[in-house]
Amino acid sequence: MNVTIDPAEVEFTAIRAQGAGGQNVNKVSSAVHLRFPIAASSLPEPVKARLLALSDQRITDEGVVVIKAQTHRSQDKNRAEAMRRLQELVDSVAAPPRARRATKPTYASKQRRLEEKRSRARIKASRGGQE
Repeated sequence: MNVTIDPAEVEFTAIRAQGAGGQNVNKVSSAVHLRFPIAASSLPEPVKARLLALSDQRITDEGVVVIKAQTHRSQDKNRAEAMRRLQELVDSVAAPPRARRATKPTYASKQRRLEEKRSRARIKASRGGQE
């Protein structure tokens, strides 16, 4: 399932990047904060629900995705990087999870498990008694 994000729903804020960078880092706001409110977006309802259910530190308690991009020196590249990460996050929940079907262990796997238990018990029983 391919879900696209409307760029009009995304809010960008230019901020100064952290870390070492010489004279440029103190003057230029090249890092970008992306804010994307999930509930107010035009995403399909199931995708919104799965996004809100994620335990991702980039999603606030109010249901807003906040992504900080500061890897590039240009603001445009950081903006594109933030959008790419947001799209990646949405794509990760776009497809509904496959339903799990309960299965029974095979007879052979039960036998292997029980044989391994007997073997371990013999090994452990042989350890004691020498004092």
